[in-house]
Amino acid sequence: MSKPNNQKIIDYTGPERIFSGVQPTGDLHLGNYLGALKKFADLQHDYECVFCIVDLHAITVWQDPKTLADQTRQIASAYLAAGVDPKKAIIYPQSTVLAHTELAWYFNCVARVGWLSRMTQFKEKSGKNAEAMSVGLYDYPVLQAADILAFKATHVPVGEDQKQHLELSRDIAQKFNHDFNAPGFFPLPEPLIKGPGARVMSLRDGTKKMSKSDPSDKSRINLTDDADTIAKKIRKAKSDAGEIPATLSEMEGRPELKNLVSIYSAFSGLSDQEVLTKYEGKGFGVFKPALADLSVETMHPITARMNNFLANPDEVDKILAKGAEDAANIAAPIVAEVRKIIGFWGA
Repeated sequence: MSKPNNQKIIDYTGPERIFSGVQPTGDLHLGNYLGALKKFADLQHDYECVFCIVDLHAITVWQDPKTLADQTRQIASAYLAAGVDPKKAIIYPQSTVLAHTELAWYFNCVARVGWLSRMTQFKEKSGKNAEAMSVGLYDYPVLQAADILAFKATHVPVGEDQKQHLELSRDIAQKFNHDFNAPGFFPLPEPLIKGPGARVMSLRDGTKKMSKSDPSDKSRINLTDDADTIAKKIRKAKSDAGEIPATLSEMEGRPELKNLVSIYSAFSGLSDQEVLTKYEGKGFGVFKPALADLSVETMHPITARMNNFLANPDEVDKILAKGAEDAANIAAPIVAEVRKIIGFWGA
């Protein structure tokens, strides 16, 4: 994978490093695989990578303490099944590395209320019940900045819905560097958004993002779905009465077609235009069975590997423990330097 052509990370001269994380809530699905996990596996060959299970973010809303640890293992198993190699990348639970919460408090004293008040995701999640939401849910973009900057990560693979939070991370990094006269101490992290499958939509509504919170299980392909279930969901995915067009412009206004072509593209390695050329003039009665076969061929082995890891929790726990140690070895010296910059006694 070629490295992105991003603007210069101002004054920063450290190594290029990737950071990203997934919450241990609900079953992961095709959108998570194509939008995140597959990209993680690709990125580990070109960058130093730190991949987190963000359990601290998960508890901004209620989580059952009896299941949280198992959910963390499930996300770790998904990372491993998707091809993330613990010998090449760090995989660990967020709560095991204290640098996250310590740096988040320092950043709380750098960030401004007005910055957080403009975060649209809190407004979307809280709706009319903002007063009843936890302070953590409101403040979690600051913790997200701490996640990234505790490792001085220079690049973050994000979806469009998280781009605003990454901008906040850049603002916090820049203000810290300025306020404490520490130019270039923290990098201004850049987003990695491009690539096929970056935004996978619902199989029941092509205008909505595929989501584990959707009440209809038919709207998504779960990473734990067996081959028959995957095939059935693709064959029954919502479509329209038209044929496969010849050009990308002819897909406009056909969200379900656009979504299915995008999924085919991500699985096959073909561009969207090459998929259209291959199936031009054919109906969904031909296209969807072909996509179902391709989906099973791609996803079933991942499901099998994931189930194998889930059946061996001790092996997963050893990987997480080693990852936590490696992550702390990177983050602890960075946060120790932050204490010195701020001017704490004994630092």
